[in-house]
Amino acid sequence: MLIYLLVACDRLEEKREKKLRQNLPELQAALQAYVDANAANNVTLINECESESCEDWQLGITQPVTKNIHLNFPVDLFNGLAEQYGIDCEVGYIEDDAREPVSYFGKHEGKGEAFLIAEYLGL
Repeated sequence: MLIYLLVACDRLEEKREKKLRQNLPELQAALQAYVDANAANNVTLINECESESCEDWQLGITQPVTKNIHLNFPVDLFNGLAEQYGIDCEVGYIEDDAREPVSYFGKHEGKGEAFLIAEYLGL
């Protein structure tokens, strides 16, 4: 199963959007470092942040998973980013090139739990 985790960039209040814009380079660097460290696992970066509007941004990763234990590292990564940068995250699966969200977690949504997310994904 191919999963994705995205930084929630839409429907943000002005204060959170400003903070996201300020932290964008650090978030991109952290995600790129994770992708580089996990290249053997076919982790890829989603980095579509060229638009002037945060609403249109897509920032995150895709990663193939076959067992619920495979969710531990990406969920831990995004929990850490949420704590450090005050973001929320969307997690879901990709089927026929379409993203299907299954859960949200982060600073305002609450800490993500890999076990529960695995249940939502049907792993």
